[in-house]
Amino acid sequence: MSKDAEAIHELRRMVLATTPRELGLTPTKKHPRVWGALMEIGYPEGVATLVALLEGSVSLYSSNGGGIIGAGEHGSVRRAAIKCIGAAEPYVEEFSNTTDYPLPDTGRVKFYLLTFSGILTGDFDEHLLGEGRHTLSKLFYAGHDVITAIRKVRERSPP
Repeated sequence: MSKDAEAIHELRRMVLATTPRELGLTPTKKHPRVWGALMEIGYPEGVATLVALLEGSVSLYSSNGGGIIGAGEHGSVRRAAIKCIGAAEPYVEEFSNTTDYPLPDTGRVKFYLLTFSGILTGDFDEHLLGEGRHTLSKLFYAGHDVITAIRKVRERSPP
């Protein structure tokens, strides 16, 4: 594993080990259960991980190294991320408690919902989600809205 990939795996581990208390987050009327979400998509070449936290942190990175950290500094990205986290609230019952965090297989989407009472997960078929044929398609689309916002910011910013 390259040093970049090792760093990405460590960032993912750190996010999954973070508590809402460490970030100064408490339940609110708008976000009573979910304070963060990871959406991971399995591709043949690796896994793309989107991280969105209620305090404004947003990252997008690849399991084989590289990515974008700190995208939540941009208002459009932060707003999309908070909307994505809010989109998870109605679906909490669709997920299971977990303390194990494997990456998804190719063609699968794994969500990790960071809730005030623990981490929840679910593993779903990417095509069903993408075609709008799954209960969680709205959450999948909300995650892609965050990715789109990140891309738009990157297109406007010189390298």
